[in-house]
Amino acid sequence: MSSNKKYWKSVEELNETSSIVETLKNNEFVEPIPTDEFFGDKESLSNSSTTRRDFLKYVGFSTAAASLAACEGPVIKSIPYVVQPEQIIPGVADYYATTMFDGFDFAHLLVKTREGRPIKIENNTIEGAKFSANARVHASVLSMYDNLRLKQPKIDKKDATWSEVDVKVKAALTEAQAAGKKTVLLTGTLASPSAEKLVAEFLAKNPGSSHVIYDAVSSSTALDAFEAVYGERALADYDFAKASTIVSVGADFLGDWQGGGYDAAYAQGRVPKQGKMSKHVQFEANLSLSGAAADKRVPMTAADQKQALVKIYNIVTGASVATGKLANEAEVVKAAEQLKSAGSKGVLVSGLDDINAQLLVLAINANLNSEAFNTNQTRQIRKGSVQKMTELIADMKAGAIHTLIMSGVNPVYSLANSKDFTDGLSKVKFSVSFSMKEDETATLTTVAAATPHYLESWGDVQIVKGNYGLTQPTIRPLFNTRQFEEALMVWNGVEGTYYDYLKQNWSGILSGKTWNQAIHDGVFVSETTSSSSAGSTDFSSAANALAQAKSTGLELHLYTKTGMGDGQQANNPWLQEFPDPITRVSWDNYVTVSKADAEQLELINRNVANGGLNGSYVTLTVGTTKLENVPVIIQPGQAKGTFGLALGYGKKAALKQEMQVGVNAYALYTNSNSVQTVIVSKQAGEHEFASVQLQKTLMGRGDIIKETTLTIFNAEEDSRVWNPPAMVSIDHKPIEASKIDLWTSFDRTVGHHFNLSIDLNSCTGCGACVIACHAENNVPVVGKSEVRRSRDMHWLRIDRYYSSEDTFAQDKDKKENFDGLFGDKGSLGGFGEMEHPADNPQVAFQPVMCQHCNHAPCETVCPVAATSHSRQGQNHMAYNRCVGTRYCANNCPYKVRRFNWFLYNKNSEFDYYMNDDLGRMVLNPDVNVRSRGVMEKCSMCIQMTQATILKAKKEGRPVNDDEFQTACSNACSTGALAFGDVNDKESEVAKLAEDDRMYHLLEHVGTKPNVFYHVKVRNT
Repeated sequence: MSSNKKYWKSVEELNETSSIVETLKNNEFVEPIPTDEFFGDKESLSNSSTTRRDFLKYVGFSTAAASLAACEGPVIKSIPYVVQPEQIIPGVADYYATTMFDGFDFAHLLVKTREGRPIKIENNTIEGAKFSANARVHASVLSMYDNLRLKQPKIDKKDATWSEVDVKVKAALTEAQAAGKKTVLLTGTLASPSAEKLVAEFLAKNPGSSHVIYDAVSSSTALDAFEAVYGERALADYDFAKASTIVSVGADFLGDWQGGGYDAAYAQGRVPKQGKMSKHVQFEANLSLSGAAADKRVPMTAADQKQALVKIYNIVTGASVATGKLANEAEVVKAAEQLKSAGSKGVLVSGLDDINAQLLVLAINANLNSEAFNTNQTRQIRKGSVQKMTELIADMKAGAIHTLIMSGVNPVYSLANSKDFTDGLSKVKFSVSFSMKEDETATLTTVAAATPHYLESWGDVQIVKGNYGLTQPTIRPLFNTRQFEEALMVWNGVEGTYYDYLKQNWSGILSGKTWNQAIHDGVFVSETTSSSSAGSTDFSSAANALAQAKSTGLELHLYTKTGMGDGQQANNPWLQEFPDPITRVSWDNYVTVSKADAEQLELINRNVANGGLNGSYVTLTVGTTKLENVPVIIQPGQAKGTFGLALGYGKKAALKQEMQVGVNAYALYTNSNSVQTVIVSKQAGEHEFASVQLQKTLMGRGDIIKETTLTIFNAEEDSRVWNPPAMVSIDHKPIEASKIDLWTSFDRTVGHHFNLSIDLNSCTGCGACVIACHAENNVPVVGKSEVRRSRDMHWLRIDRYYSSEDTFAQDKDKKENFDGLFGDKGSLGGFGEMEHPADNPQVAFQPVMCQHCNHAPCETVCPVAATSHSRQGQNHMAYNRCVGTRYCANNCPYKVRRFNWFLYNKNSEFDYYMNDDLGRMVLNPDVNVRSRGVMEKCSMCIQMTQATILKAKKEGRPVNDDEFQTACSNACSTGALAFGDVNDKESEVAKLAEDDRMYHLLEHVGTKPNVFYHVKVRNT
């Protein structure tokens, strides 16, 4: 029976003669839609074309968000599509190929956009796209939505127009020529054929001008050495997939050495195939990602590394240069003999900032005729010269420079002698800084020129010779910005847009491919490349000079962290909260010190009552420069007599207060040399770290990270010897845990069933998967204070473990040989000893996320059934049902669930990207933003798997094997993470599940996870 009750929205409706009520009845919107603000006059709209680049002029809701957020205003009105672009289908992601190079990082990319908003970075896997995104590149999409970006040009710190800037610059160029003074372009490495051509045209148009290239993190000595031998200012490229023996002397090639990007090829040789895998020996001071992955790691000072390099040179080439005796002489000789025996399958690399060391590297690889050593397709991503930068500063201080135009550099922050540069800058009459931020340099120049993000720009890149990448915009510029190249065109008097210039210039590059196809692919590989031939070089003199190297005291080794790099993205909260793979500390840089040196200097690390990590402070003195209040991390594996400190921190300008962390190590980067003689003194007080992992060792629990040696792996036909199954007891009889069920199992052979494979041999701990997960799943940033309280929200973590003995195998032996509770072999004292890592431990990385257990202990304890299991193998979370009891987290043996202690979205207490309209544009609309009191965890990217299934269903076809992906598997460049349908017996993941190396984490618990791992094999 129907109700006759009448409902009203307000008391105004009771007044039958109200004009307001009548108006609301007849009008959907209370106010007229302000289309004039967005579309202008009718004639201009009808004559326009809705290209992807222009669509933000016309479209609705995201346009209002972008335009208003860019002005720091709230989104007040939703504007519906009036002219909907054909390329944009609401709810469907579009992908665009582009190439990223910012002077430090580079990659071939696919950019995922939703309704015109770039929201995620993925790897371009087309043939020729050989460089994948690291953690910083994945995070770069968030940097575009930084609300502290420079929004328009400024002259003398006042807002200006580009026309006013052009007038000023042209006048300064004319005045410089009339006065007979110099004009200098100071840029980072451009690695762009079109930009370099524009620079050449600028120099030709302005006689007396010059171009100086400056890299904040320098490879100048390697460039000098290569130029001396091969006549080209470039870097040799290396393909570690072609090497069976790899020797590194101070080169973190799995990190940022010479730009990085070597991990994918390296991983190919690290997985045992047909009984073979590459051998890797690392000599280094700081414990790096490369050292952690090595089969044999030898801690060594830089002075000893130089001696070791000469010894290797002697053995490989047959030379007889006299060297001093080393403490690790036997290890050096053994590595050199293995390298020589490998011949063309061997390769040596070095990160020593010494031209003589770099000359010996070239000599050794040439003598080996190394297949991995490539001098033809050279790397173009570093071109800077320390000598020319020194000359520039001298000219500036002498008053010889009239006009200085800078792009992509921040020397006031990144130069060790920044005071000299600042003094010189004050004597330059006219200066311009092209920058995305009003950074330390831009605040001191006459003109601060706002530049767009690479996702808003056109451009080209030649990362290695013959391999070209195109950069295309994926969104219209959010602010009133201009590319450096566009400015050069205006000042050079070149008509048209930079797109037109780029297209015309590429007519001489493209061969067999159209311009549109090149833009679509994002990459073009030239079939013809020039070859480099070695000239006559006196390598023996270089060896003799290097052999004279002696220790001059304690060494400070400066490096770049996996998360922060050179510091360009210091205002990126994803990267600040990203835990360092080695130390597991976020929101800080610190000086790393060996246990022996820490004891001598009375430095401590201690865990306090709330689970936080505290450490001592020190003062570092290099020459006359002091760096005070530097916190200390006692680092296993640090060479005695050496200290490590990361560059890229300590920035203040154009950063939110929360991001102003750490100390500026560039102040100690004298002459751009990464090794400095240092004096270390303890200071009073303790620093509070934000560390996500306090447990350092496995304490002999070999079932968590299983590993074996290549010898045992090849010798034992029965894999149960080196991959023993987990056993449990039933009726006092041992039985394999995999054959026991806690509950009655379902038939999971029907439909899709997802598994994730993780190969511990391939995982380098790089963390690209962690940032990709952040981007795909709207994982919040909680800040240093909350991380310190163990409230970090990462859905995926990469656990790092040290051995307490020299190897993990010795750990296991020690545990198994315990005899009783007390005595030398007693378990009480023994387990206590095993909590402490060795001075030079083996290292293992293990990515851990929700294991999506078929017998999940979290599901059975949830009182409201907020977490449940699907037939496809995914453990679901219904956020609206969750009442925050946290029983599930308590019952999870893997500790992968995260609780929202606070509201991290639109909360000024957590003033990160989710607290402003512009920052929230990066959010993925397919994933809910969680609220306070809700439990969350890895969903195995259910939104991605369901989208794949629905797409195939719509197209009337089965899903292909490589279509199923998660954010982490997509981001993994080494292939360590592989995702797919295990019910498809032809799929890669199904084959990996049957591999002899496969095992499950904590299998004896009986949870039957859908994530499995592969036994780590070491070639010792």
